[in-house]
Amino acid sequence: QTQPVMMLSVAGRKAFTHNSHLRRLSTSLGQYDVIVIGGGHAGCEASAASARTGAKTALVTHKIDTIGVMSCNPSFGGVGKGHLVKEIDALDGLMGITADKAGIHFRILNETKGPAVQGLRCQADRQIYKREMKRSLDRIENLDILAGSVEDLVIKDGKVTGIIMENGEIIRANCVVLTTGTFLSGVIHLGNERTAAGRIGDKAATGLSKTLNDAGFALARLKTGTPPRLSSKTIDYSELTIQYPDNPPVPFSELHTPSDLIAEQLTCWLTRTTERTTEIVRDNLEKLPVFDSGEDGEGQGPRYCPSLEVKVKRYPERTHHIWLEPEGLDDDTVYPNGISMSLPREVQTEVIKSIKGLENAKITQFGYAVEYDYVDPRQLQPTLETKNIPGLFFAGQINGTTGYEEAGAQGIIAGINAGSKSINGNNESYPKFILDRGDGYIGVLIDDLLTRGANEPYRMFTSRAEFRLSLRQDNADLRLTKKGYDFGIVDQFRYDTFLRKQEKISETSEKLKSKVLSAKEWESMIPNFIVRNSKSQNPKISAYEMLGRSDIDWPLLGLVDPELVNEVPTPVKLFLRSEALYKDQINTHKTKITNARKDEHLSLPENIDYDKLPFLSREETEKLKKFKPQTLGQVVRLEGITPASLVLLHAMCRTHKKTLAKEEMYSEIEM
Repeated sequence: QTQPVMMLSVAGRKAFTHNSHLRRLSTSLGQYDVIVIGGGHAGCEASAASARTGAKTALVTHKIDTIGVMSCNPSFGGVGKGHLVKEIDALDGLMGITADKAGIHFRILNETKGPAVQGLRCQADRQIYKREMKRSLDRIENLDILAGSVEDLVIKDGKVTGIIMENGEIIRANCVVLTTGTFLSGVIHLGNERTAAGRIGDKAATGLSKTLNDAGFALARLKTGTPPRLSSKTIDYSELTIQYPDNPPVPFSELHTPSDLIAEQLTCWLTRTTERTTEIVRDNLEKLPVFDSGEDGEGQGPRYCPSLEVKVKRYPERTHHIWLEPEGLDDDTVYPNGISMSLPREVQTEVIKSIKGLENAKITQFGYAVEYDYVDPRQLQPTLETKNIPGLFFAGQINGTTGYEEAGAQGIIAGINAGSKSINGNNESYPKFILDRGDGYIGVLIDDLLTRGANEPYRMFTSRAEFRLSLRQDNADLRLTKKGYDFGIVDQFRYDTFLRKQEKISETSEKLKSKVLSAKEWESMIPNFIVRNSKSQNPKISAYEMLGRSDIDWPLLGLVDPELVNEVPTPVKLFLRSEALYKDQINTHKTKITNARKDEHLSLPENIDYDKLPFLSREETEKLKKFKPQTLGQVVRLEGITPASLVLLHAMCRTHKKTLAKEEMYSEIEM
């Protein structure tokens, strides 16, 4: 049944009052402006975003108590993925705020590397996250939550006009957002057992696959998996490596400070597989499920998060890390990250017992694989509306992605545009909210999907972004919040918070640039510090320039002048440090990428041996050998080739061009 809803109120926020150009032009032609199918991470963001545009929205899900559930690992963020969470937050989305409220172990990954490739990650309490997500959705104006199974779409004159429930009830809408996750003709595999489901205990959606196929969409199958869950009480931690959370923790949301997070942060533990583990898996490979996808029925799973069985096949000589991650404050369950598997139960039991610290561990839920339908995302527009059926939008794993963060990022874009289209006359000239590759990782994600497709589950990495030095976690709000506010989907409270940060950045930057000392003065005031590589003997250097040095940080500047550091919020410090560090490289990087794209017509050398190019990753080498591109442009359009490799291949092409020109010149002379 429809549940009552209230105005949004998060951490003292007032109700959404910002007046945008997303003005309702007419009343809904049906019961709702927008219907969002699916209560996962894409569905939560899509329904909230649609409602923020002013569209009367319904979120329809199998079970209300599974809204926001973390089906696989109990964590958010990481390298590349953390950027997506920050961008969702910058657009007033829910994932970052909710992860902060549920976070029980925060860490910045790649902390020893540059800010552009660092990734904030948190373990989240499953129950708290689910509860807080539901509470947030319940408070949003214009949003109803409906429980039920969607059997089919209503399509009239080539346009979507509503949905058909399992009981035959028709609910009308101007736009529909499909966020089916792993439920689209989902099949769970455990050994030779096959169960029609998208998740343990939740049945699959089968009727929609036929409708999409009949409508001309190209469908295929992908696979993902999850590890067995363990009882913490039965694990021997005495000889395992402990991993402490960061102190203080860094929150995802710009609306939070460390004091807003759960005070009781938990530890994680590291163990690894053994030679015996490898032997058990190798001896039982014939007991693996036969999948519908992949070569020889092996399943088309995620390359960067492979199952234990794939790891053993690919790297038989190695052992592998396993992170033991708690699933909640009051939950005995432990998630062994790194050993997803679909072997029979008795084999999984043997595998667990072969691992250090887990010899007596009790399995509370066995691991399994799930295979599901997805749609070739090249059939979408940048708004995530389908080309085949106007008014129908796709977001999440239905587009070939993997991960909560990728799903939420697509959900917020699909929801914004579905809402905008619906309340602006449902015509094709509606105001569109589109992010490109220069705007953020969300733009990179969508552009990759639309131009390259996804023949394996797509996940985000910082290496996918040409402009990653500019697309950092510390400036997500500076890149996107004003765009969202101008479009009408960021509320006044967040925008005012953003303006205060912007003002503090300007004020602090001015102080840093106006504090100028000679090199000798800096050396005398900072212990064991020497100014090197200077053209003059005693140059004048500003505090801002000093902050751009890898061997100088905020505490050292504070030794020189406490006024430079006092009362500067952490987010402002992070942003200014990154800007100072990268100011020269950003322009150089952009120029190199631009030049590479201009020279797409350049030919690659014939008989090139990619195995002998040390700058290529294993994946890049495999892709180039398989597709054998002849020009740089063909390389650009291959999925998985990083911008750094593209620049080096570009240089190789230019060298090859010069060599050919010389050969042609000598040939003419001889003639």
